[in-house]
Amino acid sequence: MVTTNDKLVEGYWNITPELKAIDFPSNDSLRVELVDGRVITLPLERFPSIRQLSQEQRQQWYRYGNGFSFDDSDEVIHIEQILGNYLYYRHEA
Repeated sequence: MVTTNDKLVEGYWNITPELKAIDFPSNDSLRVELVDGRVITLPLERFPSIRQLSQEQRQQWYRYGNGFSFDDSDEVIHIEQILGNYLYYRHEA
């Protein structure tokens, strides 16, 4: 929490998001779990490089910096692609 005008403001403030795990609850969605407890579910239509992988290939993922990739893919998905805010979450300064 942060304090503004002596009032506590709830939420996630000054926390750098860090990838904990990913999984696929359905054939059309990606679930990303962050270390701070947030869980984000996204449609795979936004990630065609993942969508084209089979369920078996999707299970062969690994961390790459603060993102992830797959054994059978050249694409690296970074945290800013998940959170949608390049200026705050870009993987390179």
